[in-house]
Amino acid sequence: MSKYLSKSLLLLLFSVVLCCIAYPLALWAVGQAFFPFQSNGSILNGPNGKPVGSKLIAQPFTKDEYFQPRPSAASYDASASASSTLSTSNYALRDRVARSIAPIATYQSGPKAGQSVAPDVESWFQKDKFQGNPHIVAQWATLHNALAQGWVKADPAYGTYVDNWAKAHPALVTQFIKDNPSTPEPKAPDLAGVFFQNFSVENPGKFPSAVSHTEKDGTTQTTIEPVNAGSDIQTTFFLMWREEHPQADLQNVPGDLVTASASGLDPHITLQNAEFQLERVASKWATDLKRNPAEIQKEIDQVLQKYASAPLGGLAGEKIINVLEVNLELRNRYGEPS
Repeated sequence: MSKYLSKSLLLLLFSVVLCCIAYPLALWAVGQAFFPFQSNGSILNGPNGKPVGSKLIAQPFTKDEYFQPRPSAASYDASASASSTLSTSNYALRDRVARSIAPIATYQSGPKAGQSVAPDVESWFQKDKFQGNPHIVAQWATLHNALAQGWVKADPAYGTYVDNWAKAHPALVTQFIKDNPSTPEPKAPDLAGVFFQNFSVENPGKFPSAVSHTEKDGTTQTTIEPVNAGSDIQTTFFLMWREEHPQADLQNVPGDLVTASASGLDPHITLQNAEFQLERVASKWATDLKRNPAEIQKEIDQVLQKYASAPLGGLAGEKIINVLEVNLELRNRYGEPS
């Protein structure tokens, strides 16, 4: 018995040493000797020599001087890598894509070729009619209650705004409770539908939006107010406008500009996507540096061509660029954005 037990213990010890010590140590040694950059996370350093991110993981860039990565369902959180799992028939997906397209949508042809669609979305919204019926905001909330609830949850200020509305409209809240006995103490998101119905009647052609005001002491105060123009109108109602204007010939945008990757962490965008963003990026740098926009655009385009490459040494797929790598090159060339 002891003979078999000792052999089993020796085999166990050998397996532990081989699999848990020797093998990992060998891989670490080979990695550090021949692939130190990759084995240490493909970390890129900024101008000050400090790490700013991994070349393999996307991160958000908010300044217009930089190229933007693909949208991320994981909010660029490497510990929560995931896709949205929304199907193409899901309105939430179409709404998210529409919100991404709305600020950059332009006409492809016609008398307004090259012009932004946003002003026309605002003009249409202000007429307050959708498919021949009044109260666009009420129709939006009725058709897409989940989006209306999402609006309330998006910012505590919106929830507070709806709470204050509820206190000012007790009769409507009481009727909601009668119609929904399973919700005897409704919260702000529960009241989203009835709130927008009432808001649309009291404020035709307007939508509640955050508005910033500069006080006398120089501080900025943000309040929720009814508005009939601005980014909220342009993005929230772009898809409804598009449904009413299917004949409008709009310029196509690169697919990866508005669609997230399966992981939500794709560090690359296509060269076509980068070139679509080029005018915005160059224009902002030109303003910061007080230089000719055409010259800056030419210089940045050269940077894109330098870093663009197709998979497998160009044998497969289209050319892509690493967003962090290119943005670091711009930072090194032009300094800190304004």
